[in-house]
Amino acid sequence: MKILITGATGLVGTELTTLLLQKGIHVHYLTTSAKKIVTEPNYTGFLWNPQKGTIDESALIGVDAIIHLAGANIANRWTADYKEEIIESRTFTANMLFKVLKKNPHQVKQVVSASGTAIYPSSLTEVYSESFEKSEEGFLSNVVIKWEESVDKFHQLGINVCKLRTGIVLSGKGGALVEMAKPIRLGVGSALGSGKQIQSWIHVHDLANLYYFAIEHNLDGVYNAVAPNPVSNKVLTVAIAKQLEKPLFMPNVPQFVLKLLLGEMHLILFSSQNVNNKKIITEGFQCQYKTVEKALAEIL
Repeated sequence: MKILITGATGLVGTELTTLLLQKGIHVHYLTTSAKKIVTEPNYTGFLWNPQKGTIDESALIGVDAIIHLAGANIANRWTADYKEEIIESRTFTANMLFKVLKKNPHQVKQVVSASGTAIYPSSLTEVYSESFEKSEEGFLSNVVIKWEESVDKFHQLGINVCKLRTGIVLSGKGGALVEMAKPIRLGVGSALGSGKQIQSWIHVHDLANLYYFAIEHNLDGVYNAVAPNPVSNKVLTVAIAKQLEKPLFMPNVPQFVLKLLLGEMHLILFSSQNVNNKKIITEGFQCQYKTVEKALAEIL
C-alpha cells in the first residue's frame, strides 16, 4: 500500500509516518520546502506550493489513500490575515488535490482528513456525538465547517472520505501539553478561568493508530478522534502537576487576563466540548490510553 500525507512533518504527521513505515507502508509526502525532500525506498517527498497552486503530480502515482493533515497552527494570535491563513491552509490544499485527481487517472480510494471538535458548541453539560448537527457560532467552528466541506468534494470522484474530529492531542514533543506543563514545571501553574471547561483529548500514539485503523478499514464519514474519558481543565491541570510532582497553589487565571495577552485566540482555552468516541469504538477501535493519568504517565 502507498499513502500520500500532507502535513507529514507536523506533530501528528511525524508520529503517523513512523507508524506507517513500521507497518511496511510506502509513504509519499508533500512539502513546501526543498530542504525537506527525502528520497528513500519507502519514504519519498514531493514539492508543492498551495499559494501558487503548484504541485508535483507524480506524488500521486500509485497512491491508494491520502491523509490530509496540512493546516496552519491555530495557537497563534488571530489577526485578520492569520485567520485567512488558517482557513486557506486547510481548504486550498484539499482543493488542489481534488483538481489533480479530477484531471488525472489515479487509484486513490480514500481520503482521511483531520478535523476539529471545535465544530461543537461550547457547553458544560452537553455530550457530543457525530450526529449532533447544530454547529457552534464562531471562527473555529467556521474553520471546521469549511475544512470538512473542502474534503467532502472527493465524494464526487467516488472516493471515501473519513473526517477525524480531533480533540487536544497529548504529546511530549509539542502541542498543548508542552505549553500547559511549562508554568507547572516552574511552580506557577494553575487552572484557567473556572477550570470547569471540559477538554476532550487523545494521546498522539492513539491518534496515529486511529488514522491507520481508518485506512485499514476504509472508513467513510465523521468520527470523533478522542479518548473515552474527557476531563475538566482543573482535573487535567492537577493531573499534570501530580505527574511532575509540582505543587499547585496559584489562583486560577482569570479569562480577561488571557484575553489581554492572546486576543480572540484565548477562546480556545475556555471552550468546553465533552465529546464521546462511541462511534469509532463500535467500528472496533480501542484507545491504548483511556485515562488522562495513564497518558500523562507515558508522556511525562
